[in-house]
Amino acid sequence: MALRELINDDLKTAMRGGEVARRDTIRLLLAALKQREVDERKVLTDADVLGIIDKMLKQRRDSISQFEQGGRQDLADKEKQELVLLQAYMPQALGDAEIAAAVAAAVAETAAAAPSDMGKVMAVLKPKLAGRADMSQVSAVVKAQLAKS
Repeated sequence: MALRELINDDLKTAMRGGEVARRDTIRLLLAALKQREVDERKVLTDADVLGIIDKMLKQRRDSISQFEQGGRQDLADKEKQELVLLQAYMPQALGDAEIAAAVAAAVAETAAAAPSDMGKVMAVLKPKLAGRADMSQVSAVVKAQLAKS
């Protein structure tokens, strides 16, 4: 089943079950998907959908920190709830060892030897790890790996 179909089915289930928070979060996601389809005039693939979800997760994390700094715990809790619901659609996250192995393989593949080669390494890693790892964490591992070289 395509990810988009799964999301639509989950919306119907949430509506039938009276799960207001889940329903509203899924509607936000579907609106973002529809907007992207209209803007780009194409049907989204599962990879595109994962990219949008990943962007929404990043927005939620940023919002949570801002709301907590501003003393708005009620809004931070709402964002945390949305974060958990959106996270369910993402594939299993990679561990630190798996990320390190992928970075080592990419460094070897691109023959990167200096920090200036970071762009080449990240270009190889991004399609492989998108949605499965926090790219800022991956970037830090690549930077550390290339600094050793």
